[in-house]
Parts: sequence; structure tokens; C-alpha cells
Amino acid sequence: MNRSATAVWKGSLTAGSGTLDTQSGAFAKQPYSFKGRFEDESGKSGTNPEELIAAAHAGCFAMQLSHFLAENGTPADELNAKAVVTYGPAAGGGFEITESAIALVGKVPGIDEAKFRELAEKAKAGCPVSKALGAIKVSLDARLG
Repeated sequence: MNRSATAVWKGSLTAGSGTLDTQSGAFAKQPYSFKGRFEDESGKSGTNPEELIAAAHAGCFAMQLSHFLAENGTPADELNAKAVVTYGPAAGGGFEITESAIALVGKVPGIDEAKFRELAEKAKAGCPVSKALGAIKVSLDARLG
């Protein structure tokens, strides 16, 4: 199975801009720019690759955990997973992604905190996006809420 996205960039790195389109149509001509990626701390001036990695990681993790919880006989009412991707200047120049930190609050009837955390750790390790992010630190803070 393959999934695709297309990036179109026009101009130089700092003065240029681009658009992103996804196969599903969820993103169509979504703007991105140097400012949005490296200068706008609010994150409101368009998307960026790191934000999209965070969305992919949070979504993949939540799906993986929902499967493990159902297999355990304790399906989730709700899993609220937020991934924060950290990036910044690299030692040798340029920029690098260094971490994806998942914060999870789960509403899961009939499960204790220890089992919930065990299954969350298993999902963190087994999620395909976590595996793809193997070159960086992947952390998890999981709790029932």
C-alpha cells in the first residue's frame, strides 16, 4: 500500500513559498513557508513538515493503542494523543528533528493505570510511525483521565 503527498515550492528558501497536497484531498494547496516553519512561533502562518509528522505520529499511535485496548477487552471511549515534534539548529549546520513526545489522556473503562501504561508503551513501540522515527527520541506520557 502506498500513500502520497505532493509539495510544490517556488522561489528561494527564505523568500519562497509552497503548497502541499495529499492523495486523500485532506490537504489541497495547503500553504507552507520558511516563516511558518522557522520564524512563526504561533504556528498560524501555514503548515510545515514537522507539524505533519506530529499529526501522523499522534494519529498512528492512537489507532495502534485502540487496537491493543480492544484486544485486552477494554476498548477506549476516547484517546486524546498529542505529539510534539522538537526541531532546531543542528550541530553541523542546518536544522534537525530531535524528538517526538506523545502526551496521552485516555478514557478507558475497566482498565487500571498500570495495564493502560503497559499497552500505551507497547503501542508507542509498535506504531509504524514510531518505528519510522527510530533515529530520534520518542517519548510517552500516558495517563487515564
